[in-house]
Amino acid sequence: MMTNLFSVFDPSSSMGLSMNWVSLILGMFLIPFSKWVINSRWVIMMELLVMKLYSEMKVLFSSSSKMVAVIFSALFLFIMFNNILGLTPYVYTATSHLVITLSLALPLWLGYFSFGWVMNCKWMLAHLMPQGTPGLLMPFMVIIESVSSLIRPGTLAVRLMANMIAGHLLLVLVSSSVMGLSALMFWGIILTQILLVVLEVAVAIIQSYVLVILSVLYSSEV
Repeated sequence: MMTNLFSVFDPSSSMGLSMNWVSLILGMFLIPFSKWVINSRWVIMMELLVMKLYSEMKVLFSSSSKMVAVIFSALFLFIMFNNILGLTPYVYTATSHLVITLSLALPLWLGYFSFGWVMNCKWMLAHLMPQGTPGLLMPFMVIIESVSSLIRPGTLAVRLMANMIAGHLLLVLVSSSVMGLSALMFWGIILTQILLVVLEVAVAIIQSYVLVILSVLYSSEV
């Protein structure tokens, strides 16, 4: 019996077979080496995905390069693999931990934020004051825009973590109600769980996309 509902997110808890932090690189070992052969279906699919993300980034970047697309595509794949692997039994969901999500969002934000202030300081200062702001509200707008910029890595990290935790908690709550039910109710719960797993896979992909696109959007401002 689970003593704490949130113990499923504790990397040190559990059932003896938990992969803990090894789950961060587990996706690399689950893909057979034969899939990495040139012109294989896997490589072609990855190329199509990178090009699709590149086309999305070109709208946000005035001068986007393919290298930028590769970096953010790699981040997207890394987060997506970890989100989906977290749905596997006995595999720890690394992206449900704030340490992991913040370590992904903070370096990106710190990199382009520092670059903007060093290389384009006037533009960064102008960005703190939206055009057409009344003179009376200018001091407040500077404070609001400054706080908005500083909390961006936190919002990216918490958004990803909260969505992963919410979905897993829902699965745990539904599965814990199976015991002592009639056969009809049992199969109803099983069907509900299957639908929730499908929904969680969709959420895993969408949240990966949202984090990457918002990172690109923030970096395009500098």
